Amino acid sequence: MNVRTEEAAAALMRDHAARSKIVPFARDYGATDLAGAYAIQAAYVKRLEAVLGRRVGYKIGLTSKRMQEMCGVNHPNSGVIFEKRVHQSGVSLSLSKLGRLGIEFECCARLGTSLTPRGKPYTLDEVAAAVDAVCPAFEVIDDRNSDYPLDLLSLVADNSWNEGNVLGEFRNTWPNLGTATSVLECNGKVIDEGKGADVLGHPFEPLRWLANNLNELGQTLNKGAIVLTGSWVTTRFPKAGEHYKYTIEGVGSVEISIVG
Repeated sequence: MNVRTEEAAAALMRDHAARSKIVPFARDYGATDLAGAYAIQAAYVKRLEAVLGRRVGYKIGLTSKRMQEMCGVNHPNSGVIFEKRVHQSGVSLSLSKLGRLGIEFECCARLGTSLTPRGKPYTLDEVAAAVDAVCPAFEVIDDRNSDYPLDLLSLVADNSWNEGNVLGEFRNTWPNLGTATSVLECNGKVIDEGKGADVLGHPFEPLRWLANNLNELGQTLNKGAIVLTGSWVTTRFPKAGEHYKYTIEGVGSVEISIVG
């Protein structure tokens, strides 16, 4: 069956505008595998560009055992980040604008060197050498009240649920992120902790996964791109009036407030 990408992309635009609950929809439009799901995502992303501006990077999701268990899958996924969805630390986020706002707690990497297509995969050392800065970050998602375990094909088609990205201050030096720890606070109280090692062993491992996926597709991971490398802490679905602070040891902190 042919994947009806444009029809699926139009449905996604309509359903997001109406804040409709997501249902397993990708197969309804002919997507029976990840290639089909990413084809729908590409058509959807093209429509989003007209509203949200240029693409500035990627999010990588489902990179830790905790997140994979929560969502019932065993490998990462990716989506596109747009310039109008990038915010700085201290921003207020409104619950009313999304179906169900969630936040994830990540290390964001910024590329100082492009990783261009070539005939062999990139190594972790090569990917790490291409990073010129890192910062703590929140990813904002909208799961639209999905049922869990979720339908992976529908998640991927829906740009992997990316709805926003809140960045702390970038640093050009950082500790070993594979051994670093992080702390999540809500209204001044510590509510969870994370480890960089939980993200495929090191936060740059998901970055290598992304670079090699793009490599196989003949695409470049461009200099200046920002990449959210996956959540160190399980997704939270916040309430109005909550203030979150996320700190990565040796890197810094990022903060957001939640309003109704």
